[in-house]
Amino acid sequence: MVGLKEELLKSIWHAFTALDLDRSGKVLSHNLCTVLNVPHDPVALEEHFRDDDEGPVSNQGYMPYLNKFILEKVQGNFDKVEFNRMCWTLCAKKNLSKSPLLISDEDAFKVWVIFNFLSEDKYPLIIVPEEIEYLLKKITEAMGAGWQQEQFDHYKIALNTSREGLSAWELIDLIGSGQFSKGMDRQTVSMAINEVFNELILDVLKQGYMLKKGHKRKNWMERWFVLKPNIISYYVSEDLKDKKGDIVLDGNCCVEALPDKDGKKCLFLIKCLDKTFEISASDKKKKQEWIQAIQSTVNLLRAGSPPPHKEARQKRKELRQKLLAEQEELERQMKELQVANENKQKELETVRKQLEAAAARAAEEEKKRLQTQVELQDRFSLELEREKMVRQKMEEQVAQKSSELEQYLQRVRELEEMYKQLQEALEDEKQARQDEETVRKLQARLLEEETAKRAELEKWHLQQQQTIQMTEAEKQELENQRMMKEQALQVAMEQLKQLELERKEALEQYEEVKKKLETAANNTKSWKDKVAHHEGLIRLIEPGSKNPHLITNWGPAAFTEAELEQRQRSWKGKKATSE
Repeated sequence: MVGLKEELLKSIWHAFTALDLDRSGKVLSHNLCTVLNVPHDPVALEEHFRDDDEGPVSNQGYMPYLNKFILEKVQGNFDKVEFNRMCWTLCAKKNLSKSPLLISDEDAFKVWVIFNFLSEDKYPLIIVPEEIEYLLKKITEAMGAGWQQEQFDHYKIALNTSREGLSAWELIDLIGSGQFSKGMDRQTVSMAINEVFNELILDVLKQGYMLKKGHKRKNWMERWFVLKPNIISYYVSEDLKDKKGDIVLDGNCCVEALPDKDGKKCLFLIKCLDKTFEISASDKKKKQEWIQAIQSTVNLLRAGSPPPHKEARQKRKELRQKLLAEQEELERQMKELQVANENKQKELETVRKQLEAAAARAAEEEKKRLQTQVELQDRFSLELEREKMVRQKMEEQVAQKSSELEQYLQRVRELEEMYKQLQEALEDEKQARQDEETVRKLQARLLEEETAKRAELEKWHLQQQQTIQMTEAEKQELENQRMMKEQALQVAMEQLKQLELERKEALEQYEEVKKKLETAANNTKSWKDKVAHHEGLIRLIEPGSKNPHLITNWGPAAFTEAELEQRQRSWKGKKATSE
């Protein structure tokens, strides 16, 4: 009921503002009660305005009466078109333009009603450019013409520079001028306005001729069907004068396509709780369009949603409100920024003044600083002369110290050179000792091999002695074995000679190494004397012991004297035994 009340108030506002002030309340109230099917109470009207000097023309006086005694009693059982026509009759003569229009008065009335539907919910009523564009698009689409977006954009820019929107009478002048319907005749424009009026105001979702099968006679009759959000009405013709019945729609209804039968094509079925209706469309396209339209209507009833055009209008309004709120928020933020900017400007001005005062103080301080600087320069000049004399003396001392330092560095370089040479001599001595150790190991290995050969020879000699004492029968065999062993002994003697030669060569190498070692030792001793001469900065590494080595035919220092004597006695004993 709130939405219905808002729609009624818009039409009533036009009528109220158009009537004469002295009798507007009484005349309008009587007409409203008549068309809205509300009981009229003249006594209540007089009582309501008894103490009001301005009478029903006062905003505080008439609107409370209108809400309490008329609008609150409206039940919805009235003809909307008749109600709007009554309000139109009261306001059209005073406000409608006298210039000739390309649309009839009836079309102007329909545009006025559409304006009330699309206008904003604030007074005085206006229609914003977005809704103007929506309406003009709908009319252009109904005419089958192409929409000129660029032309409307220019018009919208010109409109926005002067005001927020158009009044109802300005909208009628815009559509009646033919500015957006050039090339179309009056009849085409009228049919387009009527189609938009039926959809937006009368809630006609679809209409057209179809065949309907009767429930009693079962005959097929052509009827003009009009689909609305909760009902399908069918008439004898499209003038809507002779109504034949209604198909009440709810969420339980359904629509189904039927196969062709009884010579009828493009059939579909509408099922309701109490009745079923068989309908035949003119072609398959119309059949599909009607099925989709009826099914969409039933789905909206199940969801409890308003008709599509009302829902779209609400969404557009919510979007505009949202954009308006965002714009207001942006303006608020801009104002806050402007205030903040002004505060910043004030702060900057204060800072500028402070800087000017600081600059004046700085100039005064600079003047004092320059005076002080002159005094300091005179003082520093005297101190500079004294510092020059002190620096000259220090430079002389530094030159002397530099000479001494150069001498000291030269001495250090000489010592470093001597140290390098000493390191090389030590490396030579170390290499000689390694060579000596290598030769000694070689002699020891040759001596062990010679000892092993001599032991083997002695063993063979003992075996020969035992063989002589054997029997004659075995003597011949032993003789053969002795010959073989003598041959082997001969080979061993030759190997022993070869080892002896190798030992002599090793001994010669040892002598050479020994000479090198003595030479290195002499060099080391010479460098040691030089280092001792230079304040003993480096202590040399002395060579090994100079005790005489024991030289035998087995190699130098291979055996001690006791071992040599024991081996000599053992050799002589074995030799005597073999003889």
